[in-house]
Amino acid sequence: MGALHAGHLALVERARAGNATVVTSVFVNPMQFGPNEDFERYPRAFDNDVATLRAAGVDLVYAPDVATMYPPGFSTSVEPGDVGSRYEGALRPGHFRGVATVCVKLFSTVDPERAYFGAKDAQQVAVLQRVIADLNLGLELVVAPTVREADGLALSSRNIYLDDSQRAAAPALHHALDAIVASVRAGETDRARIVARARGELREPLREAYLDVVDPRTFAAADPVRPPALAIGSVWAGATRLIDNEPILPADGER
Repeated sequence: MGALHAGHLALVERARAGNATVVTSVFVNPMQFGPNEDFERYPRAFDNDVATLRAAGVDLVYAPDVATMYPPGFSTSVEPGDVGSRYEGALRPGHFRGVATVCVKLFSTVDPERAYFGAKDAQQVAVLQRVIADLNLGLELVVAPTVREADGLALSSRNIYLDDSQRAAAPALHHALDAIVASVRAGETDRARIVARARGELREPLREAYLDVVDPRTFAAADPVRPPALAIGSVWAGATRLIDNEPILPADGER
């Protein structure tokens, strides 16, 4: 959606390495914002984004306006189903409908062989994998690892909203996810105990929105917890909500 950071540029770099032509979309999608969310104040830096993408080797920037994407009379949407109903979907009703709809429109316009998304938005990835499969869209979804600050905070365009105390506390979300992974690695399988221990990593001024362990494909709660699974979390830092996740992979030799 613009306001590019190093995580976005890592996607561009990966796309550049594996394809002859790279197209990047820049579109702040109103359909994925709720009525009380930050659509109007979401960071926008279009000219800088275009210059950055040009320097990164992008061949084409597709930057439609809202009227192009949603002309008068537009009434069709893509409903992602159960995978989009939990966690982010529950906190942001209609969000994944907006994500799925705009991505299907972008895919149909650009007709890519591959689309690149970051692992930080894991539920978005699961939604789009389901949509691509169900609608026979015929493209590969490539998921790139989350890019982090040195202290573990996942990069996000919304990090600029954080004040100094919130920014100092924000890495605790990643620490909580690491604690979940450590508990599973130590042999714990009870989801409630795993999550309760991890909550001890969170501290003021952070407020938990959710902390859990899920199946990475369906986002159904994993209980008992066995790899492969996904530790997911979200916290409020003032009026800003951060999200993150950490995969729980089988140890070498496990299946």
